[in-house]
Amino acid sequence: MTADTVGGVWTYALELIRAMAPFGTEVALATMGGLMNEDQRREAESIPNLTVYESEYKLEWMDEPWEDVQKAGEWLLELRDKVQPDLIHLNGMAHGHLDWGKPVLMVIHSCVLSWWRAVKGEDAPETWKKYSEMVKQGLQTADVVVAPTQAMMHQAEELYGPFKQSSVVYNGRGQHHFQFGRKEPFVFSMGRVWDEAKNISMLAHIASELQWPVYIAGEEKHPATGKLVELENVHFLGQLTNKEVSDWLSRASIYALPAKYEPFGLTILEAAMSGCALVVGKTESQAEIWGNAAKYVDPQNADELRDAISKLIDDEFCRNIMACRAVKRSHGYTADQMAQDYANLYRQLTKATVAA
Repeated sequence: MTADTVGGVWTYALELIRAMAPFGTEVALATMGGLMNEDQRREAESIPNLTVYESEYKLEWMDEPWEDVQKAGEWLLELRDKVQPDLIHLNGMAHGHLDWGKPVLMVIHSCVLSWWRAVKGEDAPETWKKYSEMVKQGLQTADVVVAPTQAMMHQAEELYGPFKQSSVVYNGRGQHHFQFGRKEPFVFSMGRVWDEAKNISMLAHIASELQWPVYIAGEEKHPATGKLVELENVHFLGQLTNKEVSDWLSRASIYALPAKYEPFGLTILEAAMSGCALVVGKTESQAEIWGNAAKYVDPQNADELRDAISKLIDDEFCRNIMACRAVKRSHGYTADQMAQDYANLYRQLTKATVAA
C-alpha cells in the first residue's frame, strides 16, 4: 500500500490497516511526501500487521514533482520485489501505470482537476496537463478504481474514465478513538485557515459576530509568508495530537467546516462520532454522506454560515437533535465496515488472478 504523510490519507491508511488485521492481512506501507513525525511514527509502530517503508519523494500534486515521481516508481518496484505482495493498493495516482505484475486497486481520494472546478469555478490550467495525463493513465490501467463517495466517483469518471471496474467504499473511523464529553459553549473546526478548499477562513471571519468563541485546530502562521492570522473571537490551537483532537471534539457543541471541496471529510466524521452538531459546506459528497444529519451552507455565503451557527447556538433543542442525528449517521461509517468492503475487493482481485 502507498500513502502520503501530509494529509487525511495517512489517517485513512492506518485506520484501514488496523481494521484489516482480523482478516489476516499484512501490509507493507510505502510512504511519500515527507518523513513521518513522532506522532505518526508512534501510531504506526503500534499496529502489529504493518511494516513501514519510508521515503521523502514528492507527490504528483506538488511543485515540479516529475523527477521524484519517476524515482519513487523505481523504488516502489524494488519494494514489490522485496515484499512479494499479493495485491497492490495505491492511494496516490502517479504510479498506476507501472508494470506491477499483480492486481492493482487504486483509490481516488481527491484530485487537482475536481478541486480546481470546485474551488476556482473553472477548469485547471494547462500547467496541470501532465498531471491529468498521468492520473488518467493510472486510473484506466488499475484493475479496480475506488472512490470514497458516489459523488467523487462521478467526477472521476467524467474527468478520467472509463475504468475497468469501479466501486464506492466509504471511509471509516474506529468509534473507540472518540468519546462524548460534557458539551461546552464553543464552535470547533480543524484545518489550515488559508486552505481554499476547507474554507475555514470564512468561519474565522464571521467569528466576531458569534456569541460563542471559535477554536481552530491548525496553524495561525501562513507557510509562505510567515504572517500570523489574528482575528477577533478566534483561537488557534496549532497542531494537536490525536488525543488532544479527541478531547476538543468531545467538548465541542458545534463543528463547522464550510468546505467548497471535501470528497469525504474524515474530520467531520470524527466530530459526528463525538456528538457535535454539524455545519458543513453544501456539496454533493457531503449531502450524500450526511443526509439530514447536518446543516448545510453555501460555501460562498458568509451570512448563511453565520446564521446557521447562530441558530444552533440559540436553540439548544435543535442542537441536541442535530447532534443525535450526526451520531446515528456516523454508525454507518466505521473502520470495521470499511475493512469488510476492502476485504471483499481484495478477495475478488486475488481470486481473479489465481483463476487467470
